[in-house]
Amino acid sequence: MPITTSPQPPLSLRDITNIKNTTPLGTLFHLSSPPPFFPASRESKILMMFPLSNPSSSPESQIKKPKIPLDVRRKDSFRSPKAFLAAHYPSINQPRLCLFLSIFFIQILLLLALRSIPRSFRHRLHHFPAPVTAHHHLTPTLTTTTASFSSSTVKEENSCEFGEIFVYDLPSALNHEVVNNCDELNPWSSSCAALSNNGFGPVAAGISSVVPENLAAAWYWTDQFVTEVLFHNRILNHKCRTKDPNNATAFYIPFYVGLAVGKFLWLKNSSAKERDFHCEMMLKWVQDQPYFTRNDGWDHFLTMGRISWDFRRSKDEEWGSSCIHKPGMRNVTRLLIERNPWDYFDVGVPYPTGFHPRSDNDVVEWQDFVRNRNRKSLFCFAGAKRSKIKDDFRGLLLNHCRNESGSCRVVDCDGSKCSNGTSIILETFLDSVFCLQPRGDSFTRRSIFDCMIAGSIPVLFWKRTAYDQYEWFLPAEAESYSVFIDRNEVKNGTASIRKVLERYSEDEIRRMRERVIEYIPKFLYARPDEGLETIKDAFDVAIDGVLRRFKEQEQPGYRW
Repeated sequence: MPITTSPQPPLSLRDITNIKNTTPLGTLFHLSSPPPFFPASRESKILMMFPLSNPSSSPESQIKKPKIPLDVRRKDSFRSPKAFLAAHYPSINQPRLCLFLSIFFIQILLLLALRSIPRSFRHRLHHFPAPVTAHHHLTPTLTTTTASFSSSTVKEENSCEFGEIFVYDLPSALNHEVVNNCDELNPWSSSCAALSNNGFGPVAAGISSVVPENLAAAWYWTDQFVTEVLFHNRILNHKCRTKDPNNATAFYIPFYVGLAVGKFLWLKNSSAKERDFHCEMMLKWVQDQPYFTRNDGWDHFLTMGRISWDFRRSKDEEWGSSCIHKPGMRNVTRLLIERNPWDYFDVGVPYPTGFHPRSDNDVVEWQDFVRNRNRKSLFCFAGAKRSKIKDDFRGLLLNHCRNESGSCRVVDCDGSKCSNGTSIILETFLDSVFCLQPRGDSFTRRSIFDCMIAGSIPVLFWKRTAYDQYEWFLPAEAESYSVFIDRNEVKNGTASIRKVLERYSEDEIRRMRERVIEYIPKFLYARPDEGLETIKDAFDVAIDGVLRRFKEQEQPGYRW
């Protein structure tokens, strides 16, 4: 019965005894809203959520029958606050007011107790000092060791709160044999070097002239299409991996579909059957598994190491594989370096870059290094023009940058100048405040993450290049870490990139750069198979996101 403040006749002792003996304690003390005589503060709303009894036991079990007559207990009631108030304030005998005052006193006691409890230390890194704010725009600063990653990139003690993952043992033809045949994956050259070191590629020789010497060993010439291998190796050692499928919240399919289809994408005489062969083999196998058919694939996921459009062929004569359009893939979550923004099951994950930290300290030291970098150029562009494309925007940016040689640094990637194995791009990003990021051959490009890892602020011209792609990994407020310029205004000459960027004050630039640096851990794929000690990298963020998604899908009415 809802509590009101309208006058009620006083209850007799028999009424009170009946209420105490027949009313469950949980019902007697339930309030749907705070009492009218004290404000509904944030603290009071929080405290009203605390249970008054053990939720695992029934309310009836909490009610104790009086062991002595009620009148005898009343003689001894001077020891209670209620008796004292009743003696001095006759109105205290009103049972509803007593109830209100009792709850009020309980809340006061709970509030005092709550404030005396120390805050959780799960998110606190004792060995890392707090971030330090400093001026960074085109000026050198004193080096300070700081930890500026966000709380969302710090591992929690109970990191399996969303469930555990079961990894399928696929036929080796769908993963291990693909890697073993690395000489055949690329129609132009061998891919064996790119797949060495568990997918990280060759160690970055000569990088010590650009990065701190003690971090040089954490740099590799990593290929941008190896996420399938990186995720598989990491997930085998994940703390939330279970070998009992009955305990699993999520099921991982370690299928190297991007590597398998890669060579057929560039062969003019490749057939649709060849491009779909491995995908059809995988679906035939996984659809025979009882845990797949149980939920029609809703709790399954895999990594597809290329862009979504490489797997969305509609007609046999068109580009790519039709893997995503296969019926068995309908409900499977797919981790891709570029997603289709209108497909719920596509999830964009960061392109692999060259930096693979070995420890938390590697991350913190790198953040400090890029924060204090003396940046000599206002902006830069690294890329190659696409002369076969009408109104090629990349070519326009190259010319624009050359015309602003006093403010812009250019790296012309014509030919193979910017292929894996050179540090010139990293050095250019490290020396520039802003980096221009047009779309690549598709809407995204790896250069976005190379740029941000170097602490440079990305300048975007298509929203689908980043904003509609990596929502689990980038700040929600686009303007907090990037600049967006309408490409049409650049094309028609109504916008000067230099003038747009010069409008930003040093304080604004410092805040934006600090935001980029804060998110660097989310762009990295760490070197240890078990991940970093306390920092979440891109792999951790992706797995957490998948598990949360599958938990949400368990809600009634969620699936279609």
